[in-house]
Amino acid sequence: MNTWTTRLPLALAGLLATLPALANDFPTVERVLYVQECMNGRTGPYYEMVNKCSCALDALAREIKFDDYVQMSTAAKATSIGGERGSYIRDTETLQTQIKRYRELQTKAKSGCFLGPDPR
Repeated sequence: MNTWTTRLPLALAGLLATLPALANDFPTVERVLYVQECMNGRTGPYYEMVNKCSCALDALAREIKFDDYVQMSTAAKATSIGGERGSYIRDTETLQTQIKRYRELQTKAKSGCFLGPDPR
């Protein structure tokens, strides 16, 4: 019984199995670094925090490309640079827009994965 009615569910199952591969994937090292930074200072069972922080990065990866993530997260971290060097980032409207979007995406991702605010 090799009709289209038996093949269609198999084809759909195969297509659904490839969807994670089609998602905007980040390099493994970046994933590990993100999860470690996310877990830093948070209390809770280790395995639970690994899963929640991994969930947050997965949510971010669904929203933005890796290159955009690098640019946004770097700009967001660099806002703490004092003096003249940091003024470039604080005074550039495009970077401020990216930082704002990045922080909104972070908040949404962490909220959706049941992570509270950063402990720092």
